[in-house]
Amino acid sequence: MATGKQLQRREVVKDLLAERGDLLVVAGLGAPAWDATAAGDHPLTFPLWGGMGGAVMIGLGLALAQPARNVLVITGDGEMLMGLGSLATAGITGVKSLSVVVLDNEVYGETGQQKTHTGYGVDLAATARACGFASTSLIRAESELAPLRAAIHAGEGPLFAQIKVASEQMPLVLPPRDGTFLKNRFREALLGADSHSAS
Repeated sequence: MATGKQLQRREVVKDLLAERGDLLVVAGLGAPAWDATAAGDHPLTFPLWGGMGGAVMIGLGLALAQPARNVLVITGDGEMLMGLGSLATAGITGVKSLSVVVLDNEVYGETGQQKTHTGYGVDLAATARACGFASTSLIRAESELAPLRAAIHAGEGPLFAQIKVASEQMPLVLPPRDGTFLKNRFREALLGADSHSAS
């Protein structure tokens, strides 16, 4: 799974989504969405094609609307840095079913591998902790993934994990591009076929 001493992002996501059950997943734009799709396109995964910085807020909205369901946001360090304010909002809600996992390769992978702030030492896990997240971690080892997956399903958050992964170009595995289709597919899988009549 590791590349040198670093974890490989696609294998990390595959591990976290193994035996996912009815977990609701929001995948941040770019590589996190490709990684989630590579793990298996799923109707309860909502991949973002835009709205950089909004992944946590979408996940928080889902968690507040569906308190009996666990929600996992998988995003990247660049996207998270653009939406830092969302950590404060999520933290003060104290919503237990929300988990946020940041795949931190320390670069903006979609725009040319420019170094992000985490490459200069910005600690996103410490930021989440200061924002009131009940559980935060900085993960560098494969052995830490199984306990993280268990914690995500335990729903005792809000939980935040910053996972250091290798900076590498992976083959694209794209989810469907049609936003209306993705919205309707997710809604139907979550609420049932009759949910469309409310839209």
